[in-house]
Amino acid sequence: QVQLVESGGGLVQAGTSLRLSCTASGRTFSMYTMGWFRQAPGKEREFVAAIGWIGGTTDYADSVRGRATISRDNANNKVYLQMNSLKPEDTAVYYCAADINPRPLVKGAYILPHRYDYWGQGTQVTVSS
Repeated sequence: QVQLVESGGGLVQAGTSLRLSCTASGRTFSMYTMGWFRQAPGKEREFVAAIGWIGGTTDYADSVRGRATISRDNANNKVYLQMNSLKPEDTAVYYCAADINPRPLVKGAYILPHRYDYWGQGTQVTVSS
């Protein structure tokens, strides 16, 4: 069983930045592919970013590419999502997700929720205009 706990959400103004954190349990965190998703009210959960366990390969949704950076700290079982130039349309609950099967991240292969085995409870990000 893997537990994921997100933090760092809040109410921010458009144009500012925010860093979300996700802390994972498990002794083999470095082997997990980690992802961030978000879900706005009335909308489906959508992919934001993913980072692989081999070499830190990353993948981003077009909507955040250039504004978001996903990174990981394997020593502390953490994954981060740095979001810059936030827009009101970034408002959503942000979820951290883990695929615990060690395999390389292929771009586009981790954009669907069913690829992930575990999910956090989410953290709310609200961007005011």
